[in-house]
Amino acid sequence: MTISLRPAGPADDVPYEPWEGEDEALAAAAAAGRRAAAWILCLPCPSVAAPVSAWLTRELPDAIETATAILDPGDCDRMGADGLMVNGTGGVDAETMSVLAAVPCAVQEALWLTPDQQMRLVAVASLIHGAVRLLAEDPGSAIMHGQLARVWALVDHAIA
Repeated sequence: MTISLRPAGPADDVPYEPWEGEDEALAAAAAAGRRAAAWILCLPCPSVAAPVSAWLTRELPDAIETATAILDPGDCDRMGADGLMVNGTGGVDAETMSVLAAVPCAVQEALWLTPDQQMRLVAVASLIHGAVRLLAEDPGSAIMHGQLARVWALVDHAIA
């Protein structure tokens, strides 16, 4: 866990200063999420409806698009007013993170997908889950040193 360079105190007391390149990094995140969600929607469907197929065609693409569209570098790990650490969420809610975290378990039920497609799904969800945590733990490095950009390049490779 990296402690943010933001000063301690309630969020209302601390003005947020965007990182250099933040707007571009967040736009790239949203675009990568849209591409990944579109790729998932193009995967084959099962010949017989299965519970996981509905999840793969609705909840997972929505979670991916939501997570990448609402990233917030201001919601990072920091010291609270009481002196205790506050874990940031990168702007992404727990329910969305839960959907991303479930992919390695749920994908094994998608028997109509090839192992390659299953592995790519796991890679995409894991990369996006990791990007959220990366942004929450160290937004400066994630944005200014191109770490998020590298994540999106890996997502693009996984969906190619």
